[in-house]
Amino acid sequence: MSDEATTVSWRHLREFADVNLTRSFVLSWHVEGEMLVVDIDLFLEPDHPFYESPRPAEKACIRPAFIEFPYCDELRSTQAGSGEVAEISGKLGLGAISDLVVLDDGRYAISGEFGTVYIVAERPILRLKGP
Repeated sequence: MSDEATTVSWRHLREFADVNLTRSFVLSWHVEGEMLVVDIDLFLEPDHPFYESPRPAEKACIRPAFIEFPYCDELRSTQAGSGEVAEISGKLGLGAISDLVVLDDGRYAISGEFGTVYIVAERPILRLKGP
């Protein structure tokens, strides 16, 4: 099966309503128990409930957040290869996100300056960090 199969964009997932992942940045990847956690700076759109007008020196509403992938069974990367989830998560790169999709086989693929990361897990959870 090809990695370029039919996909569903993050724009069609309710977890990502009123945010823009393509203007967001991955800061780190790590594993907590059976969950892959992606630490990000998240771009909030004006309709997001936690949106605040940018301060004079800012151009956008960016908030620290996590994308959590519960029960992550497999992790593979175009740059870090494959192996144990915790081992691979420590090798993944950082940078701007260009896309997140659900492939027709149920895997998630997140891509950006860090390459493409394929994730076998339950549906992602987006959490804003507290103050």
